[in-house]
Amino acid sequence: MQNRKRLYLYLLLLIVAIVAMILLRTSMKGSRNTFMAPRDYNEIISSGELNVVTDYNSIGLYASGDSLQGFQREMILALEKEWGIKVNLFLENSLDENLEGLLTIRYDLVARNIPVNIQLKDTFAFTNPITLNKQVLVQRKQEYNDSVEPIRQHLDLAGKTIRVANDSPVILRLNNLSHEIGDTIFIVEDPTYETEQLVMMVASGDIDFTVCDEKMAIQLAKVLPEIDIETDISFTQLESWSVRKDSPVLLDSLNSWLDRFKTTSAFKRIYRKYY
Repeated sequence: MQNRKRLYLYLLLLIVAIVAMILLRTSMKGSRNTFMAPRDYNEIISSGELNVVTDYNSIGLYASGDSLQGFQREMILALEKEWGIKVNLFLENSLDENLEGLLTIRYDLVARNIPVNIQLKDTFAFTNPITLNKQVLVQRKQEYNDSVEPIRQHLDLAGKTIRVANDSPVILRLNNLSHEIGDTIFIVEDPTYETEQLVMMVASGDIDFTVCDEKMAIQLAKVLPEIDIETDISFTQLESWSVRKDSPVLLDSLNSWLDRFKTTSAFKRIYRKYY
C-alpha cells in the first residue's frame, strides 16, 4: 500500500512537471514571437532610428587620430542625412554575429562588404551590389621570405596551412578550392585576430598565409611592403549590404537610395578615397 501511494505521488509530480514545461515553452514562444516582431522601413522611420552594424577595419570604420573614417561609415552618414533619422552604428567584426544580430533584431542592417552566395541568400536579403571584389592570397614577397618564391598556382597550395579569421566567409571558398585541386588545404580559424591583424602577422613572419579581399589588401600593401597580394583565390564577386527577408520595404528603399547615390559625385569621392 505504501509503495502504491509513493507511485501515485511520483506520477502526480511527473504530470505537474510536464504541464509546467508545456506552459514554460508556450510562454517562451510567445516572448520570442513578441521579440521577433517585424521591423521594416515604416517601423524604422516611425522610431526615428536605424540600427546598423559594420566591421572595424580600413574599409568599414576605423579611428584616424581623433576622428573616425571608413567607407561604410561615410556611406551610412550619407544615408542618415538622406532619410533624416538617427543611425545607431555598432561595431562587430564577426560576420556570423552580424547576421545573427539581424535575425534577433539587434540590427536592421549589416553594412559591410558581404560576398553574396547562394547559402546566405537562402536566409537573408541583399541590396543591389555596392562594390566588386575578389579574394587574394596574402604571403610574403621573395625578398622577405628567405628567397622562397610566392605561390602562383592553386595546386601549390596543397598541404599548406592558411590562417583566417574565425567564421570568415572565405572558408567556403577555400574548401571549394581544396576540392578543385584534389588535395587538402589546411584551414585554421583564428578566434582572436581579424583579417587585418592576420595580414600583419604574415608581414612579420608569424604566419605564412592568410586570405584577404583585394581592396583591403591593396590598402594594407601600401604600409606593409613585405606582403605579396598577386595571387587570386576567387573570381570577382558582388558585395552588398544585408537585411532581413521580412524587411522588403527597407530593402527596396535602400536599393532606391543606393541606385541614386552611386551616380553622385559624393559617392565617387568616397569610393576614390578608400579604394
